[in-house]
Amino acid sequence: MLEKVMTVKEASERWGMPVTTIKQACSGQRNTPPRFTPEECNKSGGTWLVTHAGMVRLYGDPKK
Repeated sequence: MLEKVMTVKEASERWGMPVTTIKQACSGQRNTPPRFTPEECNKSGGTWLVTHAGMVRLYGDPKK
């Protein structure tokens, strides 16, 4: 189960993208809503967590 959830820092390393891009997809940016669903991204304490499935849905499979 833990391999299905990761911090945005872990996701940024796996997908090779900036942490801020993933955080903005979690929280929304300016006048745009979040791109992740509430089931795909959640803030726990001060740490954003995202699901592997949510990352694949938005950004594709990191192995390709």
